[in-house]
Order: sequence, then structure tokens, then C-alpha cells
Amino acid sequence: MKQVTQHNKTGSVQVEQVPLPALKPGFALVKTRYSLISAGTERASINQRRTSLIARAKSQPDMVLKVLEQVKQYGLITTYRRVMNKLESTAPIGYSVSGTVVAVGGKDVAIKAGDRVACAGAAYANHAEYVVVPLHLCAKIPKTVSLDDAAYTTLGAIALQGVRQIEPTLGETIVVIGLGLLGQLTIQLLKVSGCFVIGVDLDETTVQLARECGADIAVRRDTGDVKSVVRTATKGLGADAVLITAATPSNDPVELAGELCREKGRVVLVGDVGLTLPRAPYYVKELDFRLSRSLGPGRYDPEYEERGKDYPAGYVRWSENRNMQEFLRLVGTHQVELQKLTTHRFLLDEAQAAYALITGAKSKRREHYVGVLLDYGDRVSESIDEQPRTVNVTTKEAASTVAPVKIGFIGAGNFAQGFLIPNIERSRTTSLVGVCNANGLSATNAARTFGFEFATSEPTEIIGSESINTVFIATRHNLHAPLIIEALKAGKSVFVEKPLALNAEQVKEIQKVYKSLSSADRSPMLMVGFNRRFAPHVQHAKRFFENAVGPYVIQYRVSAGAVPRTHWTRDPLEGGGRIVGEVCHFIDLMQYLTASVPSKVYAEPVSGGANASSDDDSVVITVKFLDGSVGTISYFANGDTALPKERVEISSTGRSAVIDNFQRLSLYQNGKKREFKLSSIDKGHREEVRRFLAAVQEGKTSPIPFDSLMATTMATLKAVESLQVGVPVEL
Repeated sequence: MKQVTQHNKTGSVQVEQVPLPALKPGFALVKTRYSLISAGTERASINQRRTSLIARAKSQPDMVLKVLEQVKQYGLITTYRRVMNKLESTAPIGYSVSGTVVAVGGKDVAIKAGDRVACAGAAYANHAEYVVVPLHLCAKIPKTVSLDDAAYTTLGAIALQGVRQIEPTLGETIVVIGLGLLGQLTIQLLKVSGCFVIGVDLDETTVQLARECGADIAVRRDTGDVKSVVRTATKGLGADAVLITAATPSNDPVELAGELCREKGRVVLVGDVGLTLPRAPYYVKELDFRLSRSLGPGRYDPEYEERGKDYPAGYVRWSENRNMQEFLRLVGTHQVELQKLTTHRFLLDEAQAAYALITGAKSKRREHYVGVLLDYGDRVSESIDEQPRTVNVTTKEAASTVAPVKIGFIGAGNFAQGFLIPNIERSRTTSLVGVCNANGLSATNAARTFGFEFATSEPTEIIGSESINTVFIATRHNLHAPLIIEALKAGKSVFVEKPLALNAEQVKEIQKVYKSLSSADRSPMLMVGFNRRFAPHVQHAKRFFENAVGPYVIQYRVSAGAVPRTHWTRDPLEGGGRIVGEVCHFIDLMQYLTASVPSKVYAEPVSGGANASSDDDSVVITVKFLDGSVGTISYFANGDTALPKERVEISSTGRSAVIDNFQRLSLYQNGKKREFKLSSIDKGHREEVRRFLAAVQEGKTSPIPFDSLMATTMATLKAVESLQVGVPVEL
């Protein structure tokens, strides 16, 4: 399918071919008919990306700090490669579309295939022929609303939320500063609310359009005496409220708003402007200053948007989806008119011209525009089956087809691109064949960056490919077990990022398939990304304790950092929680160091209260091993972020070792201490990939035995059980 993208480094816009996005439960696959270019937001994005890297660094100091932290942890070269890979990729743009539902992920939902819907969301409703959008970001279009008008729904809901924040009452005088598309919509909504509306802008054309949209008064900011106009219109009282819908780095809109308001008036910011509030007018008048967040309650809440958990109308009357529905109703009853706002229409293939228009690059004389639509054409007869699930990538020469290890990658997110794929590239025995990601553009970017031959959004294209004999899986955790099973059945060697599975049923199914495929002379290749056992300092410590005969005492301290409860890793059905998703690493390392098997697990929460038994954000886990060794994992999220993440203390038979964050190793024996330090953190990712690929190439067994994978996984699941029941659990 075709999608409009923007280059992260240059800001250039292009239309490129990418795989169809993958449908997920709770989402709808929509065939786009129109999409609306949000000129202010998208122009700012393009201009920001066109600035120099130094200018970007000055405007985003928080990002610079993150990069410097990455340099500190992983070294300059590795960090540089990651940053450049990001800059050379393309990003999706757009967040307001209309179209027809092709398919829905899930049952018993209000939206069905064939429904006309308006869709919202910067991460979902992009300028593309097909989009996959959460159901809570889809609103059915009334029969009285055309698809081109419905494309305005996202901007309309944003304007409506701003109006709700201002809390207008019948007869109030409200000033709207900034008369672009958002301001024009706001004027119409305020008139529906029974308000006297005054519009303010720098441009005469938009001022005139505001009058046509219903503004009682509209004035130029630079030539008209705005304060005098408002004073006269309100008989000296001042505006009851001011809505700022402008987009400018200037502080003038908030300064002007304070001057125009009456005593105890309200100011609501919807646009993007300077935010240095002048103390005098806001303090003396005791003004109420508020921010309006996008489409309304629910925006940026993954529980609402992605997992479909609605807010009760009795407590949250106007969620973002209800705002979308209400805006469509107002359009359908002609209380909001949109046709006069649409100044330009472009076909999808003409997207570059559309963006040249809004950035002023089309001609020396800037052409006036308000609403700019992309038209995808009437494709009623087009079948979804006609859309390719794969896209061949030819910008980088493909690896030799005679390489013994032919790799397909499922899940190419930040972790995969930062820690796994770069290490695969370093091996001359491998051929990077295909890469899969649910988001087609992400898959295409990964294919271009690392040299895969094709990109796809469909895992079966990887697992079923005869050109691929080795599959890497780095998806969200709930997909690991199903993909492992399918890949093993297809005869592929499998590397899966942790965890192996989310529950005991999945573990049993993997065991069943693994044993059914095993023969007297060879077992299937399955490895989990328990990388820490391959770290240089761990290998050194293992040799140091080589002749130890007694049980071990291991203390593992992990300053994990806080993760919001709404994050997918903490969702029991998607991520499995923090123990399943991460603590498995530490249990595996203990098992490797002791060369024994866990026999008993006891997990206690650090937090108190009624929900303590279900809180895995901070826990202390004790693991007893068959040889008598004991390991304690102190996993907490309440520490200072400056504290290095991990510290492992190991003692046995008169020897001790301390590994500080996989960068420093201290060995203690006979009253003496030896220290070893690496230039950057090395948790073993490179070595684990090298070992796995070598085993595949040479036909050897997995670097981590299957029984060890099972033991670690079951001990992790038992730790979750122990946390829930409050007592130690035997394995």
C-alpha cells in the first residue's frame, strides 16, 4: 500500500510502498477515503526536522541527555549508529482520516466491517491507504455526513474539547486567538453554544473567513486595536473567556489573553504557543488558566485507547470518542459547516505538492489555505487480498544467498534494532532475508537500515518462507509462545527474546511440540535471549568459581525504575508483568552460576496495602536450588535513577565476586582483590547472538539447554504464584 512519510533527518515528504499494517484485537482495519492535513502541526514537524542537528539539540535538551546517557552506558560508536539509523529512517505523519472498515479484531463490538468511520490518533490514523486504529479512536459516520467532511473529525474533536474546557454559558463573550483551521472550527462550536464570539488573527484572509464562519467580530492583531474592540463589545467588562488556538513560539497570545479577560475570567490553551505567563494580569484578575489535551479524556491512556476500557459516562461524560461522535452529529445537522473550510484537495500521489503548499515551498508567494484534504480515490472494487503483505527492499545489496544461516526477524522494535540485529550483521555466515513488524512502515525502515531483502507485516511470510531457516522473535510477550510453536513446526531454528511464555499452559505446549520434533540424533534449535550469562564479566566469574564445591549465596540487586501500570509490559495478558518479563533474566543467571535447578521460590512485595499481592513493581524473591544454593533478588522501582541498575554478589568456597552493572568485576580470594573494568556496559547481547548463530551453522545444540530454559521459565511463573498466595512455592 502507499503511505505518506517524512524523513527524520531532512523533513522531506514522500509517498512510498509499505506492507499492509497487521490487524490486532480491539482494532479496526480501515480503507482510507480521505485524510486531513493538520497544517499547523505537520508544518511545524517538517520545519523542525529541516533544522540542523545542533538547532534540534538546543530545542530538545531532554533528548540530548538521553543520548549522553546512552554514550555513557554503551559507548560512543554504538550510540552513534543508533542515532544515525533513527535519523535515516522515515516517520508516519497525519492523524485524521475517514474511510470504510475492512475488518475488526475481536468479537461483539459496535463497529463492523462495511461501516463508514472517522479515525483519530497520530500513531494510528496516518496518511496511508489502509490504517489500523483502536476501536475507541473510531467513530461511526452518520448517513448525513460525507466522507470528506468526516475527515475533519479529529480536529473537530480537539476544538470541541477546548470549548468544553472553557465551559461557555449562554450569552458569554469569548475571544478566539488564532484563526487557522482549529480556530475556525472553534468559532462555529462557540456559536452553537450561544456565545458572542470575537476572532483575532494576523492574517486578513482568515479574519474574513472567521466572519463567514459566524464570528460576531473579527479583527487583525497587528492593525486593529483588539483591546479597545473587546472593551467596547463587552461594555468595559472584558471577555468572559479566551481560547488560544494559535501556533507560534511567541508569548504574545497568552499575554494578550490576560489583557482581554475580565476579572476572574478563563483562558484555555489549545494551540502551541509560548507559555511564559505574565504575572500582573493573571494575578491581579485572578484568571483561571487551563490546558486542553487533544481530543479529550482517554487520549494517551493505553487502557482506554488500546485495550478498550471505556470511562463510565456518569463520571466522564465526554471522552475523546464521545467528542468525535458529537462533532460528527453537529456536522450532520449542519450546525457546523465544513465545505467553506476546504480550500485544497490533492490526490494521494500529489502529497508532496500538498506539503509544499503548507510549508511555503510551492512558490515565493504563499498561497492561502485552511483545510487541505488528501483524496485516496473511490476504490470500492479493491479487495484487501490484492494488497501485498511484503515489499521488496533493493536500496541495499542483499547478503549472499549461499550463506548457511538465512534469517527472518519477527518484531523489529527499538530493542531488536539496538541489541540484536546489529550483532547479526557482523556475522559473515548469515543472510538477512526478511523482517516483519505489525507496522508496515517500521518493517520497511528496518529492512532498509539493516539490509533485509524484504519487509512484511505478516509473520507467516517469515515462518513460511523457504528462503529462511532461522527465525528471531522479538515481539510483545504474548506473541512469543504461539510464534515459537509455529516456527518450530515449520522446521526453523528459533531465537526468542525473553520471556519464553506467559503461563504454564504455553510452556506445556512448547514442551509437547519440542519433544514431538526431537529425534535420537537431533533436537530442534530453540534459544531464549537470556543474555546475561554470556556477558564477559559473568564468563570470567564462572571460570573463577570453576573449582568451587560448596553451595552458592547470590545477592542480585536490581534498580529497575518505575514503569506505569498502563504500560503494556505490566498488562498480564500482553506483557505478563515485571516478574515474567524481566526477573526471568536474573533467575536464569543464578541457575547458570550455580549449575543447579531451582526447587523453591518465595516472592514478597515491597509495597503494602490491599493490592500488595498483585504489585510486582518492587519485590524480593528468594530462590532455593537443589544443591543448597540460595539466591535473593531485590527488584525495586523506588530507587534513585542515578543508581546503576544491577549489582550481583556471588560467594562460595572462600571466594567472592561482585559484578557492578556489567561494567566492573571484583574478585576476592585469600584476602586479596582483583578488579576488571570494561569501557562500556556489556550484558552479553553480542556473544549470545554469536553463539546461537554458530550453533545453527554447525548443527550443534542450543547454547542454553532446553531443560534450562524450562527450569528458568517455570521458576519465574512460580514466583508470580508465590507473590499471589503469599507463601513459598515448590517447583
